[in-house]
Amino acid sequence: MSADDDKYPGESGRRRFVKGVVGGAALAGVGATGSAAINSVTTSPGRGGGATEAMAIENTAGPAPRGMPQIPVEIASDGTIGGMWPEVETRQEQGRTVNIAEMDLGGMTYSSEWFQYCGVETYEGIQPQYESDNVFYVGGSPGYAWQDELSSGDALNISMFDDYETWGNGIGVTGLGKPATANWRSQDTEDTIPVAVLRSPVIEQLAANGEAEAPDQDEPYTVSDQVQTWLQASTDQGVMAWLNKCTHFCCVPAYKTEGGVKFNAANEVYCPCHQSVYEPFSIVSTLFTARPRPDG
Repeated sequence: MSADDDKYPGESGRRRFVKGVVGGAALAGVGATGSAAINSVTTSPGRGGGATEAMAIENTAGPAPRGMPQIPVEIASDGTIGGMWPEVETRQEQGRTVNIAEMDLGGMTYSSEWFQYCGVETYEGIQPQYESDNVFYVGGSPGYAWQDELSSGDALNISMFDDYETWGNGIGVTGLGKPATANWRSQDTEDTIPVAVLRSPVIEQLAANGEAEAPDQDEPYTVSDQVQTWLQASTDQGVMAWLNKCTHFCCVPAYKTEGGVKFNAANEVYCPCHQSVYEPFSIVSTLFTARPRPDG
């Protein structure tokens, strides 16, 4: 069996689960259609980009080269849920003026470069200076039946997730958390930035204790002290979010879908295009080459 064969979920039910932080031994590919070689990426005339370390939900199976990057969450006093955007500053790099969106958070350098792959680097909303309230808004085609009662453009609110400890959709284990799909930093832009939002008792416990009960497996979920510190800073009331773009060919995966059942991914995030699987309760550090944003 080749190494590539082992990337795909098998029928045996075997699951790989990496606990704690893992660093990249080498720069991963950029994971977009017609992926450019690293040299052509790093020498592009665009702005920003290059070697980037991001916190991500782990890719555990399929051809995706790495996990999907987290979006740190903040919940307003009225319950509105949004994603943090790093502070913007102007720097001189190699004789050029560059706008950088970057901040220290939970022991990590959180940067807009986390999201610069799959063409997202060209989206207006990913430009550091784009003005947005950073709220997660319901899109035109919500991913879950419970969202059908909402209207496009409604802001996600913590009150919508009150049943997060008991929610289920008939797929996998009930009670792992309640998901939603949304758009982020996409007001008045041509391109939509898709995000996945999940409120989960597992995330809540991992942030508080570094360990959580796992009704879908024999052993509890555990994270390192470093990841626990990160989760305390990047999640709120058990709510986490990630950029919902598969790092393989940029499809939009989903948590708890019928398609994932036959690939032993009923309780994970499954990409229907090429069967990549992501574990939302395994948060890892990933090193990759962020694409530069275009000039202009």
